Amino acid sequence: MRNIVLLISGGGSNMAAIVAAAQREDWPGTLGACIAGVISNRADAGGLELAREAGLPTAILDHRSYARREDFDSALAQQIAQWDRGGSVPALVLLAGFMRIVSPAFVALHQGRLLNIHPSLLPAFPGLHTHQRAIDAGCRFAGATVHEVTAELDHGPIWGQAVVPVLPGDSAERLAARVLTQEHLLYPRVVKAFLRQSGG
Repeated sequence: MRNIVLLISGGGSNMAAIVAAAQREDWPGTLGACIAGVISNRADAGGLELAREAGLPTAILDHRSYARREDFDSALAQQIAQWDRGGSVPALVLLAGFMRIVSPAFVALHQGRLLNIHPSLLPAFPGLHTHQRAIDAGCRFAGATVHEVTAELDHGPIWGQAVVPVLPGDSAERLAARVLTQEHLLYPRVVKAFLRQSGG
């Protein structure tokens, strides 16, 4: 059984979509994979309660308790390793609204097994405030991207994208809401494809 660990910082809606898909589609039986746990860097992250309601182990690692990013990432890696049932690194670590930039050492440890969802059609608009930037640039379309995490922010091989129109008079909030509904469909679909390609 291959383990999946999710990292969150907020409400956890993408995490919840992945958990729901795993339960609905019996990922342990169909893909040989299970969700081992959910980690948040914020104690007040709403996604933690959603994870607990789903019966998943949770952990809180406050990044403010660590002097350096590398120290936090080392503790993060240790927590991930504690949930491994097979004695090796997990099959997949998913950044699902995890609002921390991980260090090159953390990326190297999970190279090729670390995915992120980003609310733009990469390579356009890496970083923050993606929806307003798309509107300001006059884009007719926006969307979301699931990609492998590399040492370079919001780069790495793209595994899937979802496209939504930018409507006349759109606000960043309205556009974000439309993109988010597609994120909830895209991320589970990409995770399944990744697991199948990697031997599921």
